[in-house]
Amino acid sequence: MAQDSNTEFDGKAFAGRLPTRPGVYLMKDSAGKPLYVGKARNLRKRVASYFDSRPKIDRIMRMIARINQIEVGLTRTEGEALLLENEWIKSLKPRYNILLRDDKSYPWIAISTDHDFPRIAFHRGARDKSKTYFGPYPSASSVRESINLIQKLFRLRNCEDSYFSHRNRPCLQYQIRRCTAPCVDLVSKSQYREQVKDASLFLQGKNQKVLTRMIARMERSASSLDFEAAAMYRDQISALKQMQAQQFVAGRQADVDFVALAQEQGLACVQLVSIRGGRNLGQRSHFPTQAEGYSAAEVLEAFLGQYYRERLPPAQIVISESLANTALLQDVFSERAGHLIAIQSKPRGDRRKMLESAVRNARQALKMRLASKANMMAQFDALQTILRLDESPGSLECFDISHTAGNQTVGSCVVFDGNGPVKSKYRRYNLKGITPGDDYAAMKQVLTRRYGRIQAEDGSLPDLIIIDGGKGQLSQAEEVLADFGLTGIPLLGIAKGKSRRAGHEEWIVSAPARRLRPGPESPASHLVQQIRDEAHRFAITGHRSRRQKAVTKSGLEKIPGIGPRRRRALLNHFGGLQGVTRAGIEELSSVPGISRLLAEEIFRALH
Repeated sequence: MAQDSNTEFDGKAFAGRLPTRPGVYLMKDSAGKPLYVGKARNLRKRVASYFDSRPKIDRIMRMIARINQIEVGLTRTEGEALLLENEWIKSLKPRYNILLRDDKSYPWIAISTDHDFPRIAFHRGARDKSKTYFGPYPSASSVRESINLIQKLFRLRNCEDSYFSHRNRPCLQYQIRRCTAPCVDLVSKSQYREQVKDASLFLQGKNQKVLTRMIARMERSASSLDFEAAAMYRDQISALKQMQAQQFVAGRQADVDFVALAQEQGLACVQLVSIRGGRNLGQRSHFPTQAEGYSAAEVLEAFLGQYYRERLPPAQIVISESLANTALLQDVFSERAGHLIAIQSKPRGDRRKMLESAVRNARQALKMRLASKANMMAQFDALQTILRLDESPGSLECFDISHTAGNQTVGSCVVFDGNGPVKSKYRRYNLKGITPGDDYAAMKQVLTRRYGRIQAEDGSLPDLIIIDGGKGQLSQAEEVLADFGLTGIPLLGIAKGKSRRAGHEEWIVSAPARRLRPGPESPASHLVQQIRDEAHRFAITGHRSRRQKAVTKSGLEKIPGIGPRRRRALLNHFGGLQGVTRAGIEELSSVPGISRLLAEEIFRALH
């Protein structure tokens, strides 16, 4: 159900037509952009509360003034409404909802199951059915620490399959007792499967079961007079017990998340500490956006709903604030997990100490964030002053070009706002149809594609555009903006100074036309250096990737008789183009599908 956006919106009349069932409502402005998503046990009563005569806080009044239409979705229960609410918030990102910024997927530990000797590895992104995953972990460092511990305790390999298949002697990992060298058959398949099984149980938190298995193997080895193997199992058992003793929560906690909140000056920090199987996996700070004006309980409830939308919660969640909808969250989480989930706000004993520690860390992370934000705001204000802008710029876009001798040219656009980089808005452009080395034409193409797309999609424009280049590149920017009728946006070109040292650049301002040298001590100069360096990093990363692909193509794709299947077989067999290049004719002809005649052709082409 939705109100017709072509008529003046009557909130009271619209609410009166709603059913009294549970559901979700979406408020939009006159342009159809989402303002707010909410859930309700009684849709009619909840939506009507926005339009009654009772006083409301400024944030709600500003939102109500912009409402032009409301859409609703009916659900069978309030729990379903909670799930649908978080789905809509995640996909629509409404202006007045608390948003959990989760730009990167969480890291996992992956163990391959399609190999005789499975590999343990760090994983982030889409999951493959041929692997078993453990996690997610709070941070990449916690994954690497866990993998290091797994190698120390269970000696699983972490090398790439291409590296594994071409070993003829053990590597350094075997020498330092981090691997059992399955690559050269120093361990049998059955023994290695036992190692993998132990590691999997350990990652599932079943430490006691692992100890029982190890003790049984140690006793069997001792009974058969294999004292060397028994000593190895003894050392593993000792290391595992020592690791357990070092954990503060060992033996007292199973699977628990501690979620603590700190608020100050309109910002919020949520600190998440994950305990799995009595082992502390680490912690991570989250900074929900658009949290100003919300209570601590509201921010924490929004975080829990969005964070566990795609993740299975542990059996226990310990939180720093009491919530109005604790019972509802418990029911929804329990239904998704298939077992009882308990949410506790007033723990005792060790859990209280862990929660207090998480609260302290949340406050510290928030203080650092506020200090960084204050410094960033001072830099933006200094930039406004030195460029004589009417107001401090809310968003900046910086462009750079990267190439090698004019080849594989890549343009970059990075975006900054008052909080720093906005990486979700970064863009790269692979440039074609320009004369190699023509930086002016490259800059013109990048800007044309960027602002042509923004105008076509009615996107938001920056308050200042920074060009990494001198007067020539700046002139191209002026032409492009004039073509699109965007002459009101200030332009700034950054030309390398005579010394070519950071902080000594010459700034070229378009309107009014003038040249500035703020110097290395200026806060504005620090901000521009950071943005320009980020644009350069983003451009050169894309250029190197494109150049590497071009090298691979030029090396194999131009050889007659080498199609995608044979090329893939060669690269997989030798672990990359360098391995193919180093291989002799006999080695090349040993690859399935490569005859000796073709091997000779490949060898001649690469040499």
